[in-house]
Amino acid sequence: MTVLANGGTHLSGPVLVIGTGLLGASIGLGLRARGIDVVLSDISPSTAAVAKDIGAGRLLQDAEPGFAPQLVVVAAPPDVTASLAAQALKDWPAAVVVDIASVKSAVLADLRATGADLSRYVGTHPMAGREKSGPVAALGNLFTSMPWVICAAEESSPEAVKTAEALAIDLGAVVSRMNAEDHDGSVALISHLPQVMSSLVASRLQDTPSAALALAGNGLRDVTRIAASDPKLWVQILSGNAPRLADILHGVREDLNRLINTLENPTADGARLDMAQLIAEGNTGQARIPGKHGAPPQSF
Repeated sequence: MTVLANGGTHLSGPVLVIGTGLLGASIGLGLRARGIDVVLSDISPSTAAVAKDIGAGRLLQDAEPGFAPQLVVVAAPPDVTASLAAQALKDWPAAVVVDIASVKSAVLADLRATGADLSRYVGTHPMAGREKSGPVAALGNLFTSMPWVICAAEESSPEAVKTAEALAIDLGAVVSRMNAEDHDGSVALISHLPQVMSSLVASRLQDTPSAALALAGNGLRDVTRIAASDPKLWVQILSGNAPRLADILHGVREDLNRLINTLENPTADGARLDMAQLIAEGNTGQARIPGKHGAPPQSF
């Protein structure tokens, strides 16, 4: 790793990005803006070609003989992340390999099961995204001031961790460090639960008359905004983090049962106090959220 080279960056490159969707292409754009050589690879030639056309990097098939990346970024859906990371560790024996999947424990367990050398591997998760997907939606500043979680494995070498952190720093992100279990418990609450609740609320609207929907204001739009997320991707995310999300949903179920019991007899003694307490508890929780922008829907 070259410190403060290439116009103030930490990485020296080249960087190979495997997967050129929204996040992979955004990483390419951001690194290229800092003068770092980026090479792109994707199972879909057309997707990779679009990423190249927008300036996210050059294609792997066009790389010079002896090409050897400093860093490989696996920017693929969670269900193929471990296999792609294992292959990258094998194909590029001098490179650090990171992934950016939104679940970490399952990926790490699958990767360990392959017997790969994990001293050069670091799991990471940039907490950034957009409602739009694909390389055409990529932004070079997508990660600016957004959290980027570094989930080093026990086997990860200090140099590999520094390189992973350099990627986040070069893209303007704010580095946070967690182990895989703590990360997955955190995102189950702050990302996966909101997605599920948004989808459940929006599902109630399927047969709603248009005249009723015409009355909808910002409250409904805010609650259901992320319900437009990709079902195929979220099947992978929810499956990969199922035990942690299920624990949280048990608590939500208790709260719903409490509210239902109150609403079934709203004039009973204590009913109005119980409703007020429920809303007040929401006030307290909402007030603890840092900032007002929040994290957009995740792409991986």
